Amino acid sequence: MIIASILKQKGTEVASVRPIDRIAEVVEMLSTRRIGAVLVLDATGRPLGIVSERDIVRALHSHGARALEMTAGQLMTTDLNTATPQTTVSEAMNLMTEGRFRHLPVLHEGKLAGLISIGDVVKSRLMEQEQEVDGLKAYVAGG
Repeated sequence: MIIASILKQKGTEVASVRPIDRIAEVVEMLSTRRIGAVLVLDATGRPLGIVSERDIVRALHSHGARALEMTAGQLMTTDLNTATPQTTVSEAMNLMTEGRFRHLPVLHEGKLAGLISIGDVVKSRLMEQEQEVDGLKAYVAGG
């Protein structure tokens, strides 16, 4: 299975902020949408970085309440790992597990095509395994 199949089910809408948006605004968006990260995009929609709950917690630890006045551009992780729609779900899972991150931007021909989470990947793998089990059961019952 490939990432394109996840995006087909999930959709391609991506929660995003600008580099100048304050972390207090990012926190509100994360809470309201019940998500764990937002992409930071430039004016053309190109990903510059990502701000996750983990980034915010670390900033609160280091800077206290002042972290909420900082900008997304100041806190974002800029070393983005990315996938393409043709990346396999297994490859994405390995990348996320080895890199210890939970959100993976998907780029198609250099443009943002979506964002997947580790939850999306796990759900996809479980569905894939259920289909395999059902296929084997049908084979055994019919054979």
